[in-house]
Amino acid sequence: MTAHEPGPEDDRTPISWDALAAELAATRQEAEGRGEADPTTWDAVAAELAARVAERPVEEPAPAPPVAEPPVEPPQDPTPADVPAGEPAPEPEEPAEEPLQLLDPVELQGGLEALLFVMDDPVDEETLAAALRCPPEQVQEGLAELAADYDRRRSGLTLRRVGEGWRLYTREEHAVVVERYLIDGQRSRLTQAALETLAVIAYRQPVTRARISGIRGVGVDGVMRTLITRGLVHEVGTDPDSGGGLYATTPLFLERLGLTGLADLPDLAPFLPETATMLDEHPDS
Repeated sequence: MTAHEPGPEDDRTPISWDALAAELAATRQEAEGRGEADPTTWDAVAAELAARVAERPVEEPAPAPPVAEPPVEPPQDPTPADVPAGEPAPEPEEPAEEPLQLLDPVELQGGLEALLFVMDDPVDEETLAAALRCPPEQVQEGLAELAADYDRRRSGLTLRRVGEGWRLYTREEHAVVVERYLIDGQRSRLTQAALETLAVIAYRQPVTRARISGIRGVGVDGVMRTLITRGLVHEVGTDPDSGGGLYATTPLFLERLGLTGLADLPDLAPFLPETATMLDEHPDS
């Protein structure tokens, strides 16, 4: 067997372990085929391979392509899931309050009159300003102008500052007209609507306005004002479920009817319609 001498190309070509193994197997099969299985022959082959391995560079595997690193995201605000256990979650930011703005003088006076009309108690300037979404200084100027306008045109209303708030009153020079109305109202007969409302209160007291309206099927605000003004009905508490006022009859109611107590009220049974009549009028009930 002739030893292979490395040439210039062998110095440049890296050795392949697979090629060496294939060449070694082919050489051995060739020797066995010729009956030349001499150990010295294999020693010469091994020596030649050792020399070639020492002189040639070993084939190295190709480097792996670089792995792209994921982009780094900027830190975000902590959410309740990100907060460690045992630490309170950050409170959400409150929405920005609506900025205050100056109102048109006509719009300002109209808004002030509407708010003062529905207020039963004196109301301060800060409350009015919050409702109108305008500065308290503008409300203060608007109230002064409104009061001056009432006085200038001798209106039946007057605007006064009482304690820390403002309230509408009837002008003193019209007190006679107001008293005449109230006295005549006390002497006049109650309307059918007022009598029906008074009967509901008498038999279902204490009862709310909403319950009275539900029983009668109509609004009762105006009628209730009449009964309260006459002194026949008064407020006795607050309903724990709805928060509405509870109303009952007064001692004057018993006095006018000649009764000593609510137990003397007549039984309602004789006044209720027969069941058959109700079914005829309301077959779907």
